[in-house]
Amino acid sequence: MTILVTGLSGFVGAHICPLVNAVDLGGNDRFVDLRDPAGVRQAVSRLSPAAVIHLAGQSSIGGAIENPLETYEVNFMGTLNLLNALRDAGFKGRFLYVGSAEVYGVVPETELPVIENRTLQPQNPYAVSKVAAEALCYQWSQAGPFEIVMARPFNHIGPGQTTRFAVADFAQQITRARMGKRDPILQTGDVDTTRDFTDVRDIARAYVSLLETGANGETYNVCSGVEKSLREIIAVLCKTAGVEMHIEVMPERLRSSDRRRMRGSFERLHSRTGWRPQIPMEKTLQDIMNYWYKRESV
Repeated sequence: MTILVTGLSGFVGAHICPLVNAVDLGGNDRFVDLRDPAGVRQAVSRLSPAAVIHLAGQSSIGGAIENPLETYEVNFMGTLNLLNALRDAGFKGRFLYVGSAEVYGVVPETELPVIENRTLQPQNPYAVSKVAAEALCYQWSQAGPFEIVMARPFNHIGPGQTTRFAVADFAQQITRARMGKRDPILQTGDVDTTRDFTDVRDIARAYVSLLETGANGETYNVCSGVEKSLREIIAVLCKTAGVEMHIEVMPERLRSSDRRRMRGSFERLHSRTGWRPQIPMEKTLQDIMNYWYKRESV
């Protein structure tokens, strides 16, 4: 069964590849812009997928703040273009929309862990685009010609992630210090905030499980149910690398809308699919450091 995975060449897509027979919109030889309705329509018609995992989009909060219009065009209009193309091609399979836990906004500590029926309070253009696209997918799940399931992943980390994201950025800085390429000074934002981190390989398994058995029109948190501070993550990365780093907080890396703490519940996902995270945080961080050591050794 051929599964269309938009954004297949990205961080999460690379970890879905071993799990399913996946193809991206452009196949192996072309790029298809989700903002181009005709191009998306032609690609979907050519591929005739049996199912879809929609990962592609603007995924950086910082990038979304810098360019909100592009973010809305890619994340909302791109999703609409894909849905229209699938309908026009007579698609009758299942569609998994990958949103984000950013849609919850700032959650009071007394109301953690976050569950799916919490009121959405997006705090940045990226989160707004995800709320809008998720609402679009829900509407289509109720009235459209095929079933749609929605995922709300929390922070995910692992080998292959770009340095636009904090843990990958820290791992690269620490690796370079270990190799003598920079001083042992770690430039960070606020390291005392907590997040719910899950290994990307567990995330990929969750998406495949939801595509297969998630309920039409239902939304599922994908998370570990455990919160860790960035300071804790840094300590493990430094221990793994065998280096000591001085933390230097950079004002430009601080965001006023950042949540102090965040933790989700994956109970709905577990009840529906049996999924739960399997990879220990220590292995995730070890694999991240190994990835960056190989990259920096080239």
